[in-house]
Amino acid sequence: MSSRFNTPRVLRRTGNALRFLLIVALVLLYLMPLYWMISTSLKLQPEIFRMPPTLIPETLTLENYAAIIAGTMASAIPFLVYFKNSLFVAVFTVLATLALATPAAYAFSRVRFRGKRNLIYFVLVSQMLPVVLILIPLYQTFMRMRLLSTYPGLVLPYLMLTLPFSIWMLKGYFDSIPRELDEAARVDGCTKGQTMLRVILPNVTPGLTATAIVTFIMAWDEFIIALTIMDANRMRTLPVGMIQSFVGQFSMKWGEMMAASVVTTIPVVIIFVFLSKYLIGGLIAGAVKG
Repeated sequence: MSSRFNTPRVLRRTGNALRFLLIVALVLLYLMPLYWMISTSLKLQPEIFRMPPTLIPETLTLENYAAIIAGTMASAIPFLVYFKNSLFVAVFTVLATLALATPAAYAFSRVRFRGKRNLIYFVLVSQMLPVVLILIPLYQTFMRMRLLSTYPGLVLPYLMLTLPFSIWMLKGYFDSIPRELDEAARVDGCTKGQTMLRVILPNVTPGLTATAIVTFIMAWDEFIIALTIMDANRMRTLPVGMIQSFVGQFSMKWGEMMAASVVTTIPVVIIFVFLSKYLIGGLIAGAVKG
């Protein structure tokens, strides 16, 4: 009997059960906004404002999705135009960030030069400046350069946000690669550029993927710079276009906004479903020094 009702064992099982219940509660708490967004997008307008609210739609409808795809929003700009703008800007931001951050991070990791430590910290500190401090001079500069409401005019400011963080991340991945690989490549006659492209980069693919995912999400979700630079409605990105379309002075189109939010989250969900193992592997690799 004493072994059967061992106090430490009972306490351990009780603690495990409480931790499990806490984890389940936190997961449900985290998923509740997502469920409410999907549920609201499938409701008719009268049911959305019904009190008490219904957790499960009484009448499932795709009218909200049809409205945003058909372009019947108040802005008279099809939702797919905003989607295309966001996708174009996010993809080109990822490509430009990787093209610039990869050689910079490799140089910080492998090349010895004076002031390297201070410079890498300066790159990181630049990430801490609030974006609102540069909005006015950024707008004036781009207006003189005629870059307002253009894709390059939005990709360039995004690079200011993504490059410091990407360089810092990739430097950690390059540091985790043994330097013996560089020495072996030089023995075989490779230059530094060939060593980076042919030897080192294939070994940091998870790091590149993780950096690309983070960069894509940063560009996909950004609001304040897109609101400032893209002053033409046809060039709006999704975050700005949704506010312009669904939020009015006296009303909000909750059903269409939730449908647009569901469609907006689809690319991010797809990226995490298919690339989550690379993201996790890249973060772990970047945290370990070789």
